[in-house]
Amino acid sequence: MNPHDYCQDRAAKSGSSFYYSFMFLPPEQRQAITALYAFCREVDDVVDECHDVSLAQIKLEWWRQEVERIFTGTPTHPVGFALQDVLRRFKLPQEQLLEIIDGMAMDLSQTRYLDFKGLQLYCYRVASVVGLLSAEIFGHEHRQTLKYAHDLGLALQLTNIIRDVGEDARRGRIYLPIEDLQRFGVPAKDILEARYSDAFRELMAFQAERAEHFYEQALAQLPAGDRKAQRPGLVMAAIYRTLLREIAADGFQVLDRRISLTPVRKVWIAGSTWFKG
Repeated sequence: MNPHDYCQDRAAKSGSSFYYSFMFLPPEQRQAITALYAFCREVDDVVDECHDVSLAQIKLEWWRQEVERIFTGTPTHPVGFALQDVLRRFKLPQEQLLEIIDGMAMDLSQTRYLDFKGLQLYCYRVASVVGLLSAEIFGHEHRQTLKYAHDLGLALQLTNIIRDVGEDARRGRIYLPIEDLQRFGVPAKDILEARYSDAFRELMAFQAERAEHFYEQALAQLPAGDRKAQRPGLVMAAIYRTLLREIAADGFQVLDRRISLTPVRKVWIAGSTWFKG
């Protein structure tokens, strides 16, 4: 299996909605974005699947060194080889790849966020930076498009946080800011023990409104001249906003279940969004 096949296999097996946004890209761009996605999966899995914090830190440090090797032409991992190939065709800053790892590392030392400002830093590293790198792969003529990519990444990550509240709580993590929990009168213990209440639903409605705000802000910043090139991001926005609205319509039942869209529905949303342009 060559490096790009490894990345393709990694992306396909993940079942992530991101995979559906790649479907209609030309081969060169699809290879590049798939390699980037595989990199994100590798470092994310270090945190999610390694229960020994010290070992996870060692593994993330290995990936930092692998990023250095990618840029010096001496990678050792299939994803590293794939990204090295991608760098010949696309400008992907080294510091941004390292910042993604820094974001993943935050999960090893931080399980709560005092306020939204603190959460934004986490979202920037694990999602907005990915959006900025993706925008470079998709192509753009206007710098304003980078503001769109930044805010879209934030919106997508906030949607992930809403969807995964219960799953994250079972790992001992609560990404909803403490100031929001206090504002709506929701004890952290209720989330950790999967207890629903009217206050919890009001809290989640507020989180959904915040995410919707960033979707609106992102889309308003995308210049018309870059809209066609950035269609993969528009596909992601359409899929994730549909998911966000499904979660809201279901009464934010996210503490004891994971709400998702079927693959067929994702394909339909992806195709209709892509060809609408």
